[in-house]
Amino acid sequence: MTGVYEYALGEAAEDLHPNVRERYALGPDDAFATVGRGLMDITRGAVALPVLYVMPARNLLFPESGEEVPFSVTTVGWRDPAGYEALTTRREFDFDGKTRQFDSTTVWDADRERLFDFLGTGGMVVSELHPRVEDGVLVVEGGKQWARVGGRYLPTPGPLGVDVTVRDRYDEHDERFHVTATVESGLVGHILGYRGSFTQERREMDRVPDDLKPVTGIDPLPP
Repeated sequence: MTGVYEYALGEAAEDLHPNVRERYALGPDDAFATVGRGLMDITRGAVALPVLYVMPARNLLFPESGEEVPFSVTTVGWRDPAGYEALTTRREFDFDGKTRQFDSTTVWDADRERLFDFLGTGGMVVSELHPRVEDGVLVVEGGKQWARVGGRYLPTPGPLGVDVTVRDRYDEHDERFHVTATVESGLVGHILGYRGSFTQERREMDRVPDDLKPVTGIDPLPP
């Protein structure tokens, strides 16, 4: 494992299931992407629904829900012109022909040893990430959050922040990756969640397409 998550996990990366470790090992020198396909059960909260309707325009969250929704995830490693190593993950959910997309770019800040997630097309929402390993499973929780406006980072007030938890594991019996993700709010409760499994393959890639990078770049990083 040589990617951004290894820097954050340190020696704990060795405790990940080998397939999970490899899944998050993509770095800027790898000439391929990983592509996973499977099915997801998706839930969303009623109170947050009005906000969810405006988010798809920026490839953030979405208002739809359903069971066994066709799903794909594409992951690539690259390096920002400022030198930051990054890992972009694009998730696509197919709701009867309507595709919803949720993008995130994970960046390692070597100077301060922090991991950040830039969310959506322009990375308008940014969150600290705190990964750990539990019995071979990668568990990632969100931390401090900011809105990025005009090159400035505006801290999200505590009551408006969300609690994000993602668990990624590999099952030896069905030979599939299993992921569970939840987004919760202290103000409105459940916002969005998805749970499901997928298989994964490599796709050769000479260069990372520009549409898999935040349109506004990632430099500078949050304070």
